[in-house]
Amino acid sequence: MQTRNPSKEVSVQAMSGAGMLVFELLLLAAAVTLFVRGGQAHDPVQILIAAVCLLSWLILMPGFFIVEPNLGRVLVLFGSYRGTVRQAGFYWTNPFTSKKKISLRAHNLNGKTLKVNDLAGNPIEIAAVVVWQVHDSAQAIFDVEGFEHFVEVQAEAAVRLVASRHPYDDGMTSEVATTLRGSADAVASELGHELQLRLGLAGIQVLEARLSHLAYAPEIAHAMLQRQQAGAIIAARTRIVDGAVGMVEMALERLSKDKIVELDDERRATLVGNLLVVLCGQTSATPVLNTGGLYN
Repeated sequence: MQTRNPSKEVSVQAMSGAGMLVFELLLLAAAVTLFVRGGQAHDPVQILIAAVCLLSWLILMPGFFIVEPNLGRVLVLFGSYRGTVRQAGFYWTNPFTSKKKISLRAHNLNGKTLKVNDLAGNPIEIAAVVVWQVHDSAQAIFDVEGFEHFVEVQAEAAVRLVASRHPYDDGMTSEVATTLRGSADAVASELGHELQLRLGLAGIQVLEARLSHLAYAPEIAHAMLQRQQAGAIIAARTRIVDGAVGMVEMALERLSKDKIVELDDERRATLVGNLLVVLCGQTSATPVLNTGGLYN
């Protein structure tokens, strides 16, 4: 397979259009004057010169062009790239030169929502926002067909690839430590790097890339919500039990230290059970007044 040589931007300073505009006005005035005088004097020579001046004026007129701020003009003469004008101003160049306008401003690509599978195989919906700008105008114009469409297609491919490298949430796989939901900065950095590798061919510089939408696909969203709720309940219960055990230990230690009451093993077990029920229960405790002894 033949290796392609990438194009390279060449900055060029075109001729100022002010001086050429004055010359064009003088040329037009000369043509009109000669036409009038030649017609009055019936002098074909003056009329011929006037025609030549008018023809020259018409040929030179397309050479004028304007470059707005943060826009550029790619100059191509007879199929040969002559350079890119980036500096804003009013210019004139060879009238046979093609002057292709290209935007050098930052662009926002709000990617469409894609349905892909994460590393664990779960179907998810994902979308990204990419901020990019043209870095090399020659590559953008000559090395790819429609660089804006090229950015859209490659951005979609990069998002799909990055999504397939990570699980949606923690605990789904042990292959990688980062997740799409919990490692936003790491995923954004990886997405930006992947995009830059793909868009460098078109002379595009990626300024920022971040996920703008992330959710489970509708067919598994309810099941995953239940899974998350169950995980949250388990975590909350674990914390409650840890706190209750600590409070029971503290209570037993204080009772023993202050010699408030002497507890044998059976009374100690009963006290621990009652305290755990009170501390871990979801409803308020209902006190029961025991008028007899523990062994009656």
